[in-house]
Amino acid sequence: MENMTLKVEGMHCSGCENRVKNALISLNGITTVEASFENKTVSVAFNLPATFETIKNKIEDLGFEVIQQL
Repeated sequence: MENMTLKVEGMHCSGCENRVKNALISLNGITTVEASFENKTVSVAFNLPATFETIKNKIEDLGFEVIQQL
């Protein structure tokens, strides 16, 4: 299992957090997701077939911007 925390711009409320959580948890291989609009972070625990790219793409498909991996 891998853990990753991303800095994400564009989340402004708990509704944004929930959109990200629900979208990521639906991906195959994602085990846990924590999102914080206050800290501008999304933390993910995952296994293959999920990858950094699939996670990043899903977040950006929602209209948010992944700035960097922390």
